[in-house]
Amino acid sequence: MFFHYKGLQFEAKPEKPDAILAKHLQELLGGAFGEMTVAMQYLFQGWNCRVPGKYKDLILDTATEELAHVEMIATMIARLLEGAPIDAYVEAAKDPMTAAIIGGTNPQHKIVSGLGPSLTDSAGESWHGKYIVASGNLMADFMTNAAAEAQGRLQAARVFNLTDDSGVREMLKFNLARDRMHQNQWLAAIEELRADGLEDYPAPSHFPESDEITEAEYTLYNFSEGEDSAQGRWANGPTPDGNGTFRYVPDPTPQAPEPILPPAPPAYYGTPSVGGGLIQKVKDVLS
Repeated sequence: MFFHYKGLQFEAKPEKPDAILAKHLQELLGGAFGEMTVAMQYLFQGWNCRVPGKYKDLILDTATEELAHVEMIATMIARLLEGAPIDAYVEAAKDPMTAAIIGGTNPQHKIVSGLGPSLTDSAGESWHGKYIVASGNLMADFMTNAAAEAQGRLQAARVFNLTDDSGVREMLKFNLARDRMHQNQWLAAIEELRADGLEDYPAPSHFPESDEITEAEYTLYNFSEGEDSAQGRWANGPTPDGNGTFRYVPDPTPQAPEPILPPAPPAYYGTPSVGGGLIQKVKDVLS
């Protein structure tokens, strides 16, 4: 069960109102890598976890903390909107260059949410459940989690540099620190999955290798001009999973002939239509 404490995990009080900054913070709330995404992602991963004990506990601990981060940022947005001098921004936005830079305020903050946060990103697009990943495979999920925390931390750092508001910066310092922790914890959890023998690289590690095309397993194909990619760790030497050796193919060639599809059935009215000399030519090719 959940229990809500009235206090915030960390203070979320701006130095002054700022409707444009509130719009920027919406990305950290309802964007693809915002706090709502990681909160829901970790909740559903936890509820889908079939391994009782430390892994499930870690996932749900983090999910619950992320809900606290949702509340912090939502509170900060609401406070930034309180008494924000809207007229000044409207006047500034009359200059095309200024309007392009500040992007204006979010009208829905005034019309829909009554100077409160909304479950949208900084462009006003609604948050979507398809942002989350909860596959039931802990290796695949933990890799996704580390990437989500990296993207979220990157965006928080960018917003940090967009403002000089000491209150907003102080909250973001906390968020950035927690994102550092969460990236590290998921990377540590990946290592522990391997040490415990539950999962390994690549995910899913229990898919039989005998059902893969062997020569394609650890091969880097050069599909661009030059061979700069051959200089990387990924082009030679042992693979991270310890089961193979990377190889580099500088000039890959097609391994199958050009596909030629038959005409669609008449009821689908495809091109070419049934009948005529062109159809016969297609049939001749196929035969």
